[in-house]
Amino acid sequence: MIQQASVNGLIRMILIIILVYYGIKIISRLLTPFLLKYVSKKAEERFGGQFGNFQQQSRKEPSKKEGEVTIDKMPNRKSSNKEVGEYVDYEEID
Repeated sequence: MIQQASVNGLIRMILIIILVYYGIKIISRLLTPFLLKYVSKKAEERFGGQFGNFQQQSRKEPSKKEGEVTIDKMPNRKSSNKEVGEYVDYEEID
């Protein structure tokens, strides 16, 4: 009698696990498109907000008068340090 109950319980538990597994699988396939749309919408809002901030910053720059010169980057410095030290000639000894 005890073995009969445990076998029925085991079969019932295995069936429940299989049903839950396939239920989650089906539900995830139905909900995945909605989840992807939501994530892509949020990413678009975030990137659009960053782009909007960039456009607003570029609009805030005052308009330059004709003939006014501005330099946006620093010139490259090509100066070498002549006082590096003295050159020492050496020979390899085997």
